[in-house]
Amino acid sequence: MSKTFEESLSELELLVNKLEQGELPLEEALSSFQEGMKLSKNLSETLQKAQDTFTKMINEHGEEILFEDENSNEK
Repeated sequence: MSKTFEESLSELELLVNKLEQGELPLEEALSSFQEGMKLSKNLSETLQKAQDTFTKMINEHGEEILFEDENSNEK
C-alpha cells in the first residue's frame, strides 16, 4: 500500500531528526540516509506532478494551455 504525501513527509522529517542528532551507528545512519533520499525523490516527483497539473487548464477546444498563457491574454 502506498503512503500518502503527508505520511512520507513525516517519515522524512523523522529520519532527518535522527540523523541530525548524530547518535546513530554508521550502518543505521547510512540506511536512514538512503531511505531519506528515496523519500525526498518521491516527494519531489509528487510535488512536480501536482505543479504541472495546477498550471494547466483545458480551453474550449480541448487543448491544454498554461494558466500563465491564459492570464497574459486577459490583459
